[in-house]
Amino acid sequence: MRMSLWSQIAEVLAALAAGESLSSVFRKLKTPPERTVGFTIAVIALSAKMAKADGHVSHSEVLAFREVFRVPIADETNAAHVFNLARQDVTGFETYARQIKKMFGTRKDTLEDLLEGLFHISVADGNYHQLEEVFLKRVCEIFVLGDRCFRVMKARHVKGTSADPYDVLGVLPHAELTEIRNAWRNLVKKNHPDQLTARGVPLEAVKLAEARLVAINQAWEKLNKK
Repeated sequence: MRMSLWSQIAEVLAALAAGESLSSVFRKLKTPPERTVGFTIAVIALSAKMAKADGHVSHSEVLAFREVFRVPIADETNAAHVFNLARQDVTGFETYARQIKKMFGTRKDTLEDLLEGLFHISVADGNYHQLEEVFLKRVCEIFVLGDRCFRVMKARHVKGTSADPYDVLGVLPHAELTEIRNAWRNLVKKNHPDQLTARGVPLEAVKLAEARLVAINQAWEKLNKK
């Protein structure tokens, strides 16, 4: 019988806790279905590090994680074990981020999915701490996603922050309407649930694309009216 996702994750994190090197563990996660496990481990590890950035792991941050990664009742014990192992791990977040970048290489889409999950968890307690900003900026830098990507995600998740519609659609301010329309259509297609699943994003995390699609459509509406 195939192990559940959470059982596989618990097994991998247990190997880390037992002293197996991070690079050794991640080398085992290069092909499906292990890529899904790798993505989930990345979110667990980095979100745990980020939660510690502002001094504590809040209950709302744990709940936010469970909103993205819905845990079946049968797997709740393993999920709790995963969180405990992630909290105990002393590996620095930059080490995880670099290993993840190496693991996914130039797959920018997957790295963006991961950063999106971290943003979602960071604002779960209603506060966006300055140390969380520093953490997320550094992860974005290690992932080589660029300042524009960071600005767009921050605007989607942090109240009181707005995004330039040109940034959202990834076009220059002087772009022709045809180019803008094509960019909008490509982004809508890219963020379709089927596309996310094909990229290896866990089904539980596909819901992050909902807010992304809303922002993409709002940006198009604003620029189409000009």
